[in-house]
Amino acid sequence: MVVQAISIGTGRRKNAVARVRLLPGSGKILVNGQPFEQYFPRLSLQTVIRQPFKTASVEGRFDVLATVDGGGISGQAGAVRHGIARALARNDEAVRPALHKDGLLTRDPRMKERKKYGHKRARKGFQYSKR
Repeated sequence: MVVQAISIGTGRRKNAVARVRLLPGSGKILVNGQPFEQYFPRLSLQTVIRQPFKTASVEGRFDVLATVDGGGISGQAGAVRHGIARALARNDEAVRPALHKDGLLTRDPRMKERKKYGHKRARKGFQYSKR
């Protein structure tokens, strides 16, 4: 039996991309087929993922199926949060202003700065030696 998603949202953060499907349900969140508590063991990341539901006041009304790809654990959590917020906004336009006010619909543009030639890292130069 295939359950039809209420709405779909794509979230991005750093190099991570999350495809999120909202389903009517009891608040279960699955990330890459695992419960999100298992996939994101850090409590701070679990709080980040729950944030859109708290802001929209719809805790426990939707199940989430998320597929995350690329980046690290923190970027993936941010991508899932962004995807959930976008899916909620697409599902119900009334919650959009609240989500936007908390900055959940804005894609975080911060990326890792590229390494420059003549430098050790993006900004750190090589140690200068006079002699």
